[in-house]
Amino acid sequence: MQTQGSVPREAGTWMVVTGGGIIGTLGGGNVEFQAIAFARDLLRTGMVLGMEPTKRFALGPSLGQCCGGIMDLSFELIDSAKLALLEARQNVACQPVALFGGGHVGRAIVNVLASLPYRITWIDSRDEIFPEDVPSKIVCEHSDPVQSAVPSLATGSAVLIMSFSHAEDLEIVQQCLLRNRASKAQSAITDLPFIGLIGSKTKWATFQHRLRERGFTDAELAQVTCPIGVAGITGKEPEVIAVAVAAQFLLIRSHGLPPSRE
Repeated sequence: MQTQGSVPREAGTWMVVTGGGIIGTLGGGNVEFQAIAFARDLLRTGMVLGMEPTKRFALGPSLGQCCGGIMDLSFELIDSAKLALLEARQNVACQPVALFGGGHVGRAIVNVLASLPYRITWIDSRDEIFPEDVPSKIVCEHSDPVQSAVPSLATGSAVLIMSFSHAEDLEIVQQCLLRNRASKAQSAITDLPFIGLIGSKTKWATFQHRLRERGFTDAELAQVTCPIGVAGITGKEPEVIAVAVAAQFLLIRSHGLPPSRE
């Protein structure tokens, strides 16, 4: 897809259309409805591999949309191998997230982030805690002790810590800080750009005291965000926390670190 002016999605967005369903979206509205209809007409009339017609959609009165931009859509017949390649490229473009904790809040966050541009490694010391069916973007990992999973996390992972035990949480935080200390010594860049810890100010004050006793500096402790979630969203229900965390991640993705919830 190529674009000019104000349009629902960015250039390069793709959507797969079959006779009975779709994968992905061009942004919705009448333009997507018309694009789906055009694609299905091509399928019915015998589109072949290598045929790539292009159709221009002006988002004006004729489509009942007032964005004012232009979308040039290319249509291509693909096979299962090409679809797998598209999905793999999409997965690579997703930011890695490591979530420690399979409880109610962890599940709620996984459910929200799974629909966003993140690929998730979900870690817990209790192997039986994970649901049987999870989306393909989620890898469930049993690790006992749980903090032993930290060294193998993908570089650039955002880390969320919310295990069933404050003792486990503390050990995970420590291992994340140690990994960042080692990576910064080699390249001046930390491996784990976001370390988020669920909990209150009191919990974090206690953790800071214990981590200082273990030799961590104030600059290192400043790498930890606690509480997690974007400022301005209140409520302690798992689903509320999940939305607040997802909003925080999206702000980080677009603009850098926003303030956490207070």
